[in-house]
Amino acid sequence: GKALFKAPIGRSFDDFKKESEHHGWPSFRDEEVVWENVRCLHDGETVSMDGTHLGHNLPDTSGNRYCINLVSVAGYPMNSTSIIKH
Repeated sequence: GKALFKAPIGRSFDDFKKESEHHGWPSFRDEEVVWENVRCLHDGETVSMDGTHLGHNLPDTSGNRYCINLVSVAGYPMNSTSIIKH
């Protein structure tokens, strides 16, 4: 898969985890979005450049906050050599 988010950037892992747990979803900020692979639609829906629904932008007093469905942030890099076989 393609990288969609890289976190934490500009904050500690504890801060990232605390915010995500508080809202119930992994929550990413602008600097943590890989914009080459992600876009935010006019209605706040956040999607991959391939069109997959990822979640929504729910801004708060700290700025944009992208709440992302867990299934959208799991996976292996495209060049991964460790593929799980079932």
